[in-house]
Amino acid sequence: MVDLTILESAVSKGAVCLDGTPPGYYFDKGHGEGVNNWIIYFLGGGWCYNVTNCLDNTKTNRGSSKFAPKQKIFYGILSNNKTINPDFYNWNRVMVTYCDGSSFTGDVEEVDPATNLYFRGARIFHAMIEYFLAEGMKDAKNAILTGESAGGLPALIHCDRFRALLPNTPRVKCLADGSYFLHRKNNKEMSYMETVNEGLINLHHSAKMLPDSCTSKMKPSLCLFPQYFQDGIKTPIFIVNSMFDTFQINITFPGYFWDLLNNTCPASHVKTLQDFKQEFVSALPKQFNTSSRGMFIDACLFHVHIVRGNIWNALSLYDKTMAKAFSDWYFDRSLVQFIENRDLPLNCYQFPLKTSPCS
Repeated sequence: MVDLTILESAVSKGAVCLDGTPPGYYFDKGHGEGVNNWIIYFLGGGWCYNVTNCLDNTKTNRGSSKFAPKQKIFYGILSNNKTINPDFYNWNRVMVTYCDGSSFTGDVEEVDPATNLYFRGARIFHAMIEYFLAEGMKDAKNAILTGESAGGLPALIHCDRFRALLPNTPRVKCLADGSYFLHRKNNKEMSYMETVNEGLINLHHSAKMLPDSCTSKMKPSLCLFPQYFQDGIKTPIFIVNSMFDTFQINITFPGYFWDLLNNTCPASHVKTLQDFKQEFVSALPKQFNTSSRGMFIDACLFHVHIVRGNIWNALSLYDKTMAKAFSDWYFDRSLVQFIENRDLPLNCYQFPLKTSPCS
Protein backbone atom coordinates (compact mmCIF):
# COMPACT_ATOMS: atom_id res chain seq x y z
CA MET A 1 0.00 0.00 0.00
CA VAL A 2 1.36 3.41 -1.01
CA ASP A 3 0.21 6.55 0.81
CA LEU A 4 -1.42 9.55 -0.84
CA THR A 5 0.53 12.82 -0.75
CA ILE A 6 -1.15 16.12 -1.59
CA LEU A 7 1.05 18.48 -3.61
CA GLU A 8 0.19 21.67 -1.75
CA SER A 9 2.83 23.68 -3.64
CA ALA A 10 0.84 23.20 -6.85
CA VAL A 11 -1.77 25.72 -5.67
CA SER A 12 0.62 28.65 -6.06
CA LYS A 13 1.05 27.63 -9.70
CA GLY A 14 -2.69 27.44 -10.28
CA ALA A 15 -2.39 23.69 -10.78
CA VAL A 16 -5.56 22.50 -9.11
CA CYS A 17 -8.39 20.00 -9.54
CA LEU A 18 -11.82 20.90 -10.89
CA ASP A 19 -12.95 22.02 -7.42
CA GLY A 20 -9.76 23.99 -6.67
CA THR A 21 -8.14 21.41 -4.38
CA PRO A 22 -4.46 20.61 -4.95
CA PRO A 23 -3.66 17.40 -6.87
CA GLY A 24 -2.15 14.34 -5.25
CA TYR A 25 0.21 11.50 -5.95
CA TYR A 26 1.43 8.15 -4.60
CA PHE A 27 5.20 7.62 -4.55
CA ASP A 28 7.26 4.50 -3.89
CA LYS A 29 10.92 5.46 -3.79
CA GLY A 30 13.48 3.60 -5.87
CA HIS A 31 16.40 1.68 -4.44
CA GLY A 32 19.49 -0.26 -5.45
CA GLU A 33 20.18 -0.15 -9.19
CA GLY A 34 16.81 1.52 -9.78
CA VAL A 35 17.46 4.59 -7.64
CA ASN A 36 18.06 6.84 -10.67
CA ASN A 37 15.23 5.45 -12.82
CA TRP A 38 11.67 6.83 -12.88
CA ILE A 39 8.16 5.87 -13.93
CA ILE A 40 5.47 8.57 -13.87
CA TYR A 41 2.01 6.99 -14.18
CA PHE A 42 -1.15 9.07 -14.67
CA LEU A 43 -4.42 7.56 -13.51
CA GLY A 44 -7.48 7.83 -15.75
CA GLY A 45 -10.99 8.95 -14.95
CA GLY A 46 -12.84 10.02 -18.08
CA TRP A 47 -13.57 13.50 -19.36
CA CYS A 48 -15.96 16.20 -18.30
CA TYR A 49 -17.12 18.16 -21.31
CA ASN A 50 -19.95 20.34 -20.00
CA VAL A 51 -20.52 22.28 -16.78
CA THR A 52 -23.06 19.83 -15.36
CA ASN A 53 -20.75 16.88 -15.96
CA CYS A 54 -17.79 18.70 -14.40
CA LEU A 55 -19.78 19.74 -11.32
CA ASP A 56 -20.80 16.12 -10.83
CA ASN A 57 -17.12 15.15 -10.98
CA THR A 58 -16.24 17.50 -8.12
CA LYS A 59 -18.23 15.20 -5.82
CA THR A 60 -15.85 12.34 -6.62
CA ASN A 61 -12.11 11.68 -6.90
CA ARG A 62 -12.42 12.48 -10.61
CA GLY A 63 -12.74 16.17 -9.75
CA SER A 64 -11.39 16.61 -6.24
CA SER A 65 -8.43 15.33 -4.28
CA LYS A 66 -10.65 15.36 -1.18
CA PHE A 67 -12.05 12.03 -2.35
CA ALA A 68 -8.78 10.42 -3.47
CA PRO A 69 -8.06 7.07 -1.76
CA LYS A 70 -5.62 7.50 1.12
CA GLN A 71 -3.63 4.53 -0.16
CA LYS A 72 -3.23 2.65 -3.42
CA ILE A 73 -1.84 -0.79 -4.18
CA PHE A 74 0.83 -0.73 -6.85
CA TYR A 75 0.25 -3.56 -9.33
CA GLY A 76 1.86 -4.53 -12.62
CA ILE A 77 4.50 -2.16 -13.94
CA LEU A 78 4.34 -0.29 -10.60
CA SER A 79 4.74 -3.39 -8.44
CA ASN A 80 7.70 -3.68 -6.06
CA ASN A 81 7.66 -7.46 -6.50
CA LYS A 82 10.75 -8.54 -8.41
CA THR A 83 9.09 -11.74 -9.64
CA ILE A 84 6.10 -9.90 -11.09
CA ASN A 85 7.96 -6.83 -12.31
CA PRO A 86 11.65 -7.78 -12.74
CA ASP A 87 12.77 -4.80 -14.80
CA PHE A 88 11.10 -1.94 -12.93
CA TYR A 89 10.36 -3.14 -9.37
CA ASN A 90 13.10 -1.01 -7.78
CA TRP A 91 12.57 2.17 -9.80
CA ASN A 92 11.07 5.36 -8.43
CA ARG A 93 7.39 4.78 -9.17
CA VAL A 94 4.83 7.60 -9.11
CA MET A 95 1.08 7.40 -9.59
CA VAL A 96 -0.64 10.77 -10.15
CA THR A 97 -4.30 11.26 -9.23
CA TYR A 98 -6.76 12.23 -11.95
CA CYS A 99 -9.01 15.15 -11.00
CA ASP A 100 -9.05 17.58 -13.92
CA GLY A 101 -11.44 15.93 -16.41
CA SER A 102 -9.37 16.83 -19.46
CA SER A 103 -6.54 14.27 -19.78
CA PHE A 104 -4.25 16.94 -18.30
CA THR A 105 -4.77 19.38 -21.20
CA GLY A 106 -6.88 22.19 -19.67
CA ASP A 107 -5.49 25.66 -19.06
CA VAL A 108 -8.09 28.34 -18.29
CA GLU A 109 -7.05 31.27 -16.09
CA GLU A 110 -10.54 32.57 -15.34
CA VAL A 111 -12.77 30.86 -12.79
CA ASP A 112 -16.52 31.25 -13.32
CA PRO A 113 -17.92 32.54 -9.99
CA ALA A 114 -21.21 30.79 -10.74
CA THR A 115 -19.62 27.34 -10.82
CA ASN A 116 -16.20 27.76 -9.15
CA LEU A 117 -14.80 25.23 -11.59
CA TYR A 118 -11.10 25.20 -12.42
CA PHE A 119 -9.91 23.88 -15.77
CA ARG A 120 -6.18 23.48 -15.11
CA GLY A 121 -5.17 19.96 -16.14
CA ALA A 122 -2.11 21.02 -18.14
CA ARG A 123 -0.85 22.96 -15.13
CA ILE A 124 -1.22 19.84 -12.97
CA PHE A 125 0.91 17.92 -15.45
CA HIS A 126 3.67 20.55 -15.41
CA ALA A 127 3.54 21.01 -11.62
CA MET A 128 3.89 17.28 -11.02
CA ILE A 129 6.76 16.84 -13.45
CA GLU A 130 8.58 19.91 -12.10
CA TYR A 131 8.20 18.62 -8.55
CA PHE A 132 9.71 15.23 -9.33
CA LEU A 133 12.47 16.78 -11.41
CA ALA A 134 13.46 18.63 -8.25
CA GLU A 135 13.14 15.40 -6.25
CA GLY A 136 15.84 13.77 -8.34
CA MET A 137 14.27 12.90 -11.68
CA LYS A 138 16.41 15.55 -13.42
CA ASP A 139 19.33 13.13 -12.95
CA ALA A 140 17.44 10.10 -14.23
CA LYS A 141 19.24 7.51 -16.31
CA ASN A 142 15.96 6.04 -17.55
CA ALA A 143 12.43 7.47 -17.50
CA ILE A 144 8.97 6.37 -18.59
CA LEU A 145 5.85 8.52 -18.92
CA THR A 146 2.77 6.33 -18.82
CA GLY A 147 -0.86 6.10 -17.79
CA GLU A 148 -4.22 4.45 -18.32
CA SER A 149 -7.25 5.46 -20.38
CA ALA A 150 -7.80 9.24 -20.06
CA GLY A 151 -4.55 9.31 -18.08
CA GLY A 152 -2.71 7.40 -20.79
CA LEU A 153 -3.66 9.87 -23.50
CA PRO A 154 -1.36 12.54 -21.99
CA ALA A 155 1.46 9.98 -22.15
CA LEU A 156 1.11 10.51 -25.90
CA ILE A 157 0.05 14.19 -25.99
CA HIS A 158 2.81 15.29 -23.58
CA CYS A 159 5.43 12.71 -24.57
CA ASP A 160 7.74 15.11 -26.42
CA ARG A 161 7.32 17.74 -23.66
CA PHE A 162 8.40 15.14 -21.10
CA ARG A 163 11.41 14.22 -23.23
CA ALA A 164 12.39 17.91 -23.52
CA LEU A 165 12.38 18.30 -19.72
CA LEU A 166 14.95 15.48 -19.40
CA PRO A 167 17.68 16.56 -21.84
CA ASN A 168 20.42 14.64 -20.00
CA THR A 169 18.51 11.36 -19.60
CA PRO A 170 19.80 8.78 -22.10
CA ARG A 171 16.57 6.79 -22.41
CA VAL A 172 13.10 8.40 -22.25
CA LYS A 173 10.06 6.63 -23.70
CA CYS A 174 6.28 6.74 -23.31
CA LEU A 175 3.68 4.02 -22.75
CA ALA A 176 -0.08 4.49 -23.28
CA ASP A 177 -2.49 1.86 -21.93
CA GLY A 178 -6.11 1.71 -23.12
CA SER A 179 -5.78 5.18 -24.62
CA TYR A 180 -5.84 4.57 -28.37
CA PHE A 181 -9.36 5.91 -28.79
CA LEU A 182 -10.58 5.18 -32.30
CA HIS A 183 -12.25 7.68 -34.61
CA ARG A 184 -14.69 5.74 -36.74
CA LYS A 185 -15.15 7.78 -39.88
CA ASN A 186 -18.67 8.22 -41.25
CA ASN A 187 -20.10 6.36 -38.28
CA LYS A 188 -23.11 7.77 -36.45
CA GLU A 189 -21.90 6.65 -33.03
CA MET A 190 -18.69 8.60 -33.52
CA SER A 191 -20.55 11.85 -34.11
CA TYR A 192 -21.18 11.62 -30.37
CA MET A 193 -17.47 11.26 -29.66
CA GLU A 194 -16.65 14.28 -31.81
CA THR A 195 -19.26 16.29 -29.89
CA VAL A 196 -17.64 15.20 -26.63
CA ASN A 197 -14.20 16.18 -27.95
CA GLU A 198 -15.42 19.62 -29.01
CA GLY A 199 -17.06 20.14 -25.64
CA LEU A 200 -13.83 19.28 -23.83
CA ILE A 201 -11.72 21.55 -26.02
CA ASN A 202 -14.08 24.52 -25.69
CA LEU A 203 -14.51 24.13 -21.93
CA HIS A 204 -10.89 23.40 -20.97
CA HIS A 205 -9.16 25.41 -23.77
CA SER A 206 -7.24 22.25 -24.60
CA ALA A 207 -6.38 23.00 -28.23
CA LYS A 208 -3.15 24.80 -27.40
CA MET A 209 -1.83 21.70 -25.61
CA LEU A 210 -2.47 19.33 -28.51
CA PRO A 211 0.34 18.49 -30.96
CA ASP A 212 0.59 21.29 -33.51
CA SER A 213 1.67 18.73 -36.07
CA CYS A 214 -1.99 17.69 -35.98
CA THR A 215 -3.86 20.93 -35.22
CA SER A 216 -2.11 22.65 -38.13
CA LYS A 217 -3.80 20.16 -40.48
CA MET A 218 -7.22 19.43 -38.97
CA LYS A 219 -9.68 20.67 -36.38
CA PRO A 220 -8.55 20.22 -32.76
CA SER A 221 -11.45 17.91 -31.88
CA LEU A 222 -9.90 15.29 -34.17
CA CYS A 223 -6.48 15.77 -32.58
CA LEU A 224 -7.63 14.00 -29.42
CA PHE A 225 -7.70 10.79 -31.45
CA PRO A 226 -4.16 9.27 -31.38
CA GLN A 227 -4.48 7.95 -34.92
CA TYR A 228 -4.23 11.55 -36.17
CA PHE A 229 -1.31 12.80 -34.09
CA GLN A 230 0.86 9.82 -33.10
CA ASP A 231 3.00 9.99 -36.23
CA GLY A 232 4.16 13.48 -35.18
CA ILE A 233 5.53 12.24 -31.84
CA LYS A 234 9.32 12.18 -32.03
CA THR A 235 9.94 10.31 -28.75
CA PRO A 236 9.53 6.52 -28.90
CA ILE A 237 6.05 5.36 -27.84
CA PHE A 238 4.55 1.99 -26.92
CA ILE A 239 0.83 1.26 -27.25
CA VAL A 240 -0.93 -1.32 -25.09
CA ASN A 241 -4.56 -1.81 -26.11
CA SER A 242 -7.19 -4.37 -26.81
CA MET A 243 -8.53 -4.35 -30.34
CA PHE A 244 -11.88 -4.92 -28.60
CA ASP A 245 -11.39 -2.27 -25.92
CA THR A 246 -14.42 -2.48 -23.62
CA PHE A 247 -14.75 1.29 -23.20
CA GLN A 248 -15.00 1.74 -26.94
CA ILE A 249 -17.24 -1.32 -27.39
CA ASN A 250 -19.62 0.03 -24.73
CA ILE A 251 -19.90 3.42 -26.42
CA THR A 252 -20.09 2.16 -29.97
CA PHE A 253 -22.23 -0.95 -29.48
CA PRO A 254 -24.34 -0.65 -26.31
CA GLY A 255 -25.16 -4.03 -24.83
CA TYR A 256 -22.48 -5.98 -26.69
CA PHE A 257 -20.03 -6.09 -23.79
CA TRP A 258 -22.41 -7.76 -21.37
CA ASP A 259 -23.46 -10.30 -23.98
CA LEU A 260 -19.82 -11.17 -24.59
CA LEU A 261 -18.94 -11.25 -20.90
CA ASN A 262 -21.80 -13.71 -20.38
CA ASN A 263 -20.37 -15.85 -23.18
CA THR A 264 -23.19 -15.11 -25.57
CA CYS A 265 -22.45 -13.82 -29.03
CA PRO A 266 -25.48 -13.41 -31.31
CA ALA A 267 -24.76 -13.86 -35.00
CA SER A 268 -25.61 -10.18 -35.48
CA HIS A 269 -22.56 -9.24 -33.38
CA VAL A 270 -19.97 -11.14 -35.37
CA LYS A 271 -19.66 -9.04 -38.53
CA THR A 272 -19.92 -5.79 -36.54
CA LEU A 273 -17.08 -6.81 -34.23
CA GLN A 274 -14.92 -8.02 -37.09
CA ASP A 275 -15.37 -4.70 -38.88
CA PHE A 276 -14.53 -2.79 -35.68
CA LYS A 277 -11.35 -4.82 -35.21
CA GLN A 278 -10.28 -4.13 -38.78
CA GLU A 279 -10.86 -0.39 -38.36
CA PHE A 280 -8.85 -0.37 -35.14
CA VAL A 281 -5.89 -2.25 -36.57
CA SER A 282 -5.89 -0.03 -39.66
CA ALA A 283 -5.63 3.06 -37.42
CA LEU A 284 -2.50 1.82 -35.60
CA PRO A 285 0.95 3.27 -36.39
CA LYS A 286 2.34 2.21 -39.73
CA GLN A 287 6.00 2.61 -38.71
CA PHE A 288 6.88 -1.07 -38.70
CA ASN A 289 10.43 -2.37 -38.29
CA THR A 290 11.44 0.64 -36.22
CA SER A 291 12.19 1.00 -32.53
CA SER A 292 10.28 4.29 -32.36
CA ARG A 293 6.93 2.46 -32.21
CA GLY A 294 6.10 -0.56 -30.09
CA MET A 295 2.75 -2.32 -29.72
CA PHE A 296 1.06 -5.01 -27.69
CA ILE A 297 -2.46 -5.31 -29.14
CA ASP A 298 -4.51 -8.18 -27.70
CA ALA A 299 -8.08 -9.37 -28.27
CA CYS A 300 -9.19 -9.53 -24.61
CA LEU A 301 -12.32 -7.83 -23.37
CA PHE A 302 -10.25 -5.36 -21.33
CA HIS A 303 -9.90 -1.61 -21.16
CA VAL A 304 -6.62 -1.16 -19.26
CA HIS A 305 -3.85 -3.66 -18.58
CA ILE A 306 -0.52 -2.63 -17.10
CA VAL A 307 -1.51 -2.01 -13.45
CA ARG A 308 -4.39 -4.49 -13.44
CA GLY A 309 -3.84 -7.45 -11.09
CA ASN A 310 -1.51 -10.01 -12.62
CA ILE A 311 -2.19 -9.13 -16.27
CA TRP A 312 1.19 -7.40 -16.67
CA ASN A 313 3.17 -10.55 -15.96
CA ALA A 314 0.77 -13.18 -17.32
CA LEU A 315 -0.98 -12.04 -20.51
CA SER A 316 1.09 -13.23 -23.46
CA LEU A 317 1.28 -12.75 -27.21
CA TYR A 318 3.59 -14.85 -29.37
CA ASP A 319 5.00 -16.59 -26.26
CA LYS A 320 6.08 -13.34 -24.62
CA THR A 321 4.36 -11.73 -21.63
CA MET A 322 3.36 -8.09 -21.76
CA ALA A 323 6.01 -7.33 -19.11
CA LYS A 324 8.74 -9.00 -21.16
CA ALA A 325 7.53 -7.52 -24.43
CA PHE A 326 7.59 -3.97 -23.10
CA SER A 327 10.93 -4.28 -21.30
CA ASP A 328 12.56 -5.83 -24.39
CA TRP A 329 11.33 -2.87 -26.43
CA TYR A 330 12.19 -0.27 -23.80
CA PHE A 331 15.77 -1.49 -23.36
CA ASP A 332 16.23 -1.90 -27.13
CA ARG A 333 16.65 -5.65 -26.88
CA SER A 334 14.17 -6.28 -29.69
CA LEU A 335 11.46 -4.72 -31.80
CA VAL A 336 7.98 -5.44 -30.43
CA GLN A 337 4.97 -4.84 -32.66
CA PHE A 338 2.58 -7.55 -31.55
CA ILE A 339 -0.99 -7.68 -32.85
CA GLU A 340 -3.03 -10.71 -31.84
CA ASN A 341 -4.24 -12.75 -34.79
CA ARG A 342 -7.94 -12.90 -33.84
CA ASP A 343 -11.05 -11.68 -35.60
CA LEU A 344 -13.30 -11.85 -32.53
CA PRO A 345 -12.88 -10.94 -28.85
CA LEU A 346 -11.69 -13.20 -26.06
CA ASN A 347 -13.11 -13.43 -22.57
CA CYS A 348 -9.92 -13.29 -20.49
CA TYR A 349 -11.57 -12.76 -17.11
CA GLN A 350 -11.04 -16.44 -16.22
CA PHE A 351 -7.36 -15.73 -16.62
CA PRO A 352 -5.16 -17.40 -17.80
CA LEU A 353 -7.86 -19.30 -19.73
CA LYS A 354 -8.83 -17.30 -22.81
CA THR A 355 -12.09 -18.28 -24.50
CA SER A 356 -14.03 -16.73 -27.33
CA PRO A 357 -17.73 -16.04 -26.71
CA CYS A 358 -18.16 -16.10 -30.48
CA SER A 359 -16.59 -19.51 -31.18
